[in-house]
Amino acid sequence: MSPLIRELQHKDKTAWAPLWAGYLAFYETELAPEVSENTWARLVATDGNIEGLGAFGEAGEMIGFAHYLLHPGTWGAAPVCYLEDLFVSKTARGTGAGRALIETLADKGRAARWQSIYWQTAEDNLQAQFLYDKLAKKMNWVRYELEL
Repeated sequence: MSPLIRELQHKDKTAWAPLWAGYLAFYETELAPEVSENTWARLVATDGNIEGLGAFGEAGEMIGFAHYLLHPGTWGAAPVCYLEDLFVSKTARGTGAGRALIETLADKGRAARWQSIYWQTAEDNLQAQFLYDKLAKKMNWVRYELEL
């Protein structure tokens, strides 16, 4: 059975928080609690620029999420979607939850006529890349980041 994918709701916070912590641990990152609180608040705000989808298993438990934002682009008139965070719990990996999150986001984008969806992952995250290679074209760009 495919996981249920839907927009995140206020009631999902207690289920989202441990997944968020798992995501941060996977990338060996720690954030101040107020940063995570702010992230959650923006994900469920009706006027926010960051949105989120949740993946839910057969028993209704949250097993994954996708956080994304739309922004204008310079290579077309339609909005571009940046899939900033994608995470599926260790126990649910391989169940199709990651694919379902990306495909649901793509369906949403097609319906709204977005130009494209893009994302990035760690170079050594081979399990995720195995899925991504089936769904999208790997680009040959190198990412640089200037911390401010």
